[in-house]
Formats: sequence, C-alpha cells, structure tokens
Amino acid sequence: MDQATFLTGQKLIELALREDLGQAGDVTSLATIGPAEKLRARITAKQSGVVAGLAMVVGTYAQVDASIRYFGEATDGSFIQPGTVVCELEGSARSILSGERTALNFLQRLSGVATLTRQFVDAVAGTNTAILDTRKTTPGWRLLEKYAVQAGGGVNHRIGLYDAVLIKDNHIAAAGGVTAAVQAVRRYAPATGLDVVVEVENFDQLDEVLALPGITRILLDNMSLKEMQAAVERVAGRLPLEASGNMSLERVRAVAGTGVNFISVGALTHSAPAFDFSMRVTKVKHD
Repeated sequence: MDQATFLTGQKLIELALREDLGQAGDVTSLATIGPAEKLRARITAKQSGVVAGLAMVVGTYAQVDASIRYFGEATDGSFIQPGTVVCELEGSARSILSGERTALNFLQRLSGVATLTRQFVDAVAGTNTAILDTRKTTPGWRLLEKYAVQAGGGVNHRIGLYDAVLIKDNHIAAAGGVTAAVQAVRRYAPATGLDVVVEVENFDQLDEVLALPGITRILLDNMSLKEMQAAVERVAGRLPLEASGNMSLERVRAVAGTGVNFISVGALTHSAPAFDFSMRVTKVKHD
C-alpha cells in the first residue's frame, strides 16, 4: 500500500470511527465490560478468496487504542480458505469490541473487491488480456478499491480525470467529432505526457482514430464479439485495444478470445460482494 493510499485509509478510518462511536462511545461495551478486562480476538474467513485490507485493521485499532497488539497470520493478495485466521488482536476488551465493526467493514469490502478481481483474472488466464478496473468506485474509497484490484491481480486504469485523457462519446459529441476532440486535446495539453485513450462505437470512428497520431489506446465500447474480432483484425497490432461494456464472468473469456489487450470491468468495484469474515473473542486471564 503506497503512501497516498495509506493516508486516504487513515482519513476514512477516522470518519468511520466518528460515525460509529459518536460522542458517547460504545455504550454497550462501556456498560457491560470492566476497564481492566482483556480479550484475544481472531478474525477468520468464512469463505475462500483473496484477502485485502489488513492494513486497515491495523489502522483502525491504532486509532481506537494504540496499545492493542496485532498478530498477522495472512498477507494482502494471498488466497485463503474458509477457516483461515487472517489476524489476531489482543488488548482491552472495550477497545477491541469498539473497533470490531469498522475494522471488519474495511476488510470485508476490500477483500470482496480483490476476490471478484481474481475471479475475472482467472477467467482470462492463458490469454494475453489484462483485466482493468474503472472509475466506478465508492466515493472517497477509490485508492483503497484500486489497491484491492491490484491485490486480486488486476491492473489499474487511470486513477481520476487528471492522470490520463479518455475521450468518450460525450466528449466526441460536444467537440464535433473524433478528430476535433483529439485535436482539441493536443492544443490544450500538447506536452503533458498523458496517455490518450479514445472510445469508439463503430468502424468509421475506429478508422478515424487509426489515422490520427499520438493515440495510446483505443477503447471498443459495447461491441459484439464479432465486432471486437473484426476490430482486432483491422487494427492489426498498431495500437492496444480495450474492450468495455457489460462485462461479466460468463462473457469475459470469450471477449479475451477476440484478441483485445485489455478488458475494463466496472463490476470489480461497483458490484463486488462483501467477503465473509467473523471476529470471535476469548477472555485473557489477568496477570
């Protein structure tokens, strides 16, 4: 996890704890558990998949109570089976229970993204096609979710609107055509070094893009398998091709079989189910 992702995670943890604990704190734990009680907690997988977000568990408890001890049993990116203990925690019973839901929410969400990504990556194994994510992320969570995509074996598309040019259908319509849009980009940012990706919906647009200099990649939007195959033959390796639109696990292998270089999948981040983890605790005897 790079520094920018880590810092984003710390801010999100702070917001999540404030949301969960409010001004009064965990009133149930405060009422039922003495301040000297200690627990040993295990976070265990209840399904198979890829773990991601263990640093968020560490970060949660660092903010709840820095004295909580963390024992790592798994690492992000590892494939785990039901019953795998991914980590253990020990310390104040009140603190462990106060941070439980926040820690699990981050871990379940990010591991869910990583697991779904691995399923897509496995589905195209043996081809020359990489699985890309998109900007269809949870607001505020983008860096974390893209980190989880990497943990699952996927490749990150652009992070935001600022780090690559992606000329889509609405840009083309507003600019007055593919060539006009590309030329406008060249005038606005002639030497930024940013990748320039152009989305096409038909072969007329494809041919127009192929005639233009300085294009990094062509995105084939919502094309049929037959159309994608024809586009691959037409481009003949002159530019990388990305397929996009309604990608599913059932369809992605066939799309890779057309010969496209990339498949972008919004579902990795907008539709990943939460990974099923549980936390179970045992009392620690007093010294």
